[in-house]
Amino acid sequence: MKSGFVNLFGKPNAGKSTLLNALMGEKLAIVSHKVQTTRHRIKGILTAPGYQMILSDTPGIIDPRYKLHEKMMDSVKQAVADTDLALLLLDGKDNLEENDQIFTGLHLKVPALVLINKCDRLTEPEIAAVTGFFKVKKYATEVLAISALKKINTDQLFERIIHYLPEGEAFFDGDEMTDRPVKFFVGEMIREKIFSMFEDEIPYHTAVLVQEYKEKDTLTKIQADIIVQRETQKGILLGEGGKRIRQLGTDARKEIEAFIGRKVFLELFVKVRPKWRDNEWQLREYGY
Repeated sequence: MKSGFVNLFGKPNAGKSTLLNALMGEKLAIVSHKVQTTRHRIKGILTAPGYQMILSDTPGIIDPRYKLHEKMMDSVKQAVADTDLALLLLDGKDNLEENDQIFTGLHLKVPALVLINKCDRLTEPEIAAVTGFFKVKKYATEVLAISALKKINTDQLFERIIHYLPEGEAFFDGDEMTDRPVKFFVGEMIREKIFSMFEDEIPYHTAVLVQEYKEKDTLTKIQADIIVQRETQKGILLGEGGKRIRQLGTDARKEIEAFIGRKVFLELFVKVRPKWRDNEWQLREYGY
């Protein structure tokens, strides 16, 4: 039996969440074209005869500006400490030196696969140049060109991951797919809709707190608070006559219903909590 923790690392927007979802064959991590969408470490568990793979998405590596960022980077450090195999992901068109600095700074002591993502946007000579750059790095066990979105070479990557998994017993029961409760994913789905519907600073100044999750006979009742920092942000989220919050609720409800497989009654409230991103107590309350 092979079993181990396979953790994804990289800059914001490298495609880590998309890759986690592609490898899992299930949408666990929320995805957006905006940077810093992922704030939590999310584990996906794949169990099959002969192996258990615990895949872990981590927040994009940044220089912290708030306590929230510090907590996000703490989860990256924790992931480095418990990984058996590291997947180092970069956008193939991104700055190679910057990515090298980040990967070197992880100080990995385990095998690492450098993954040149979005390879469908690169020419063969460009792929060869990026591969050559990383192949000589001490941390790079192998270099692979992939596209997480188009699922190019993801099957090959899957096989390489199994190859590097250490021998050992399973950590989780075979029917578990993640270590997170459904309530967590509900909050993330609401947050994903905020990222897709609103521009500028709104998504980054927003947190979602699921206050109620009750399974009734015919439906699941969910009540969630959307936390913002300023009254003006609350006004933007609500929209004229509450139009935008209703649209947000409809979009999120459809996604949640597809995820849990039953009807949902969703209530959303917008609350102002000034400077919550730097408030230790509030960050704990919001799950950070």
